[in-house]
Amino acid sequence: MTDSDYWARYYAVTVDRPSWETVKLAIGLFAADEADRPRPRFAVDLGCGAGRDARELLRAGWRVLAVDRERGAIETLQAATPPDLRPALETCVADLATVDVPACDLVNASLSLPFLAADQFWRTWERVLAALQVGGRVAAMLFGDRDGSSSDPSMTCPSPQRVRASLASFELEHWIDREEDTQTALGEPHHFHMVELVARRVN
Repeated sequence: MTDSDYWARYYAVTVDRPSWETVKLAIGLFAADEADRPRPRFAVDLGCGAGRDARELLRAGWRVLAVDRERGAIETLQAATPPDLRPALETCVADLATVDVPACDLVNASLSLPFLAADQFWRTWERVLAALQVGGRVAAMLFGDRDGSSSDPSMTCPSPQRVRASLASFELEHWIDREEDTQTALGEPHHFHMVELVARRVN
């Protein structure tokens, strides 16, 4: 099975699944910030996959740039996005290791950045954080250092402590560090060490 075939199966399985809790929480936190004076918001969804998070943002009235290295991901997202939401959606087929991350209110990265090798991961993470001004947020789901993929040299599974240390200019609004033995979306057994976070830039 080719890499593209694998991801095509993944998109078919996940396209109708609900968005991750991290992006829902980030949307709610922004709504609370501006309860008296809402304004248009812009998010970048890195590694958007089939678009479960991008569509949640669109439904909440956000403008979204959805990025994925697989053209199949973008095609799945576009097909699953209702016509009335499409004007607020911009898409880009690009490698997360090199893509420019524009200034935005929110960078969302759900289970995408771990698929970068270590040098690429940290350079991309730095670009993600640099795209956010004071008040901006990052919502991310990462694999921790005890994840079953941690021995794969093509992936990056940082320790929770190192992730926390990289967020010195941010307030952690949500943080979960958990482990479980379960299955991947395609039914493969896997030991997951998940680090889930939402953080707001404060300086």
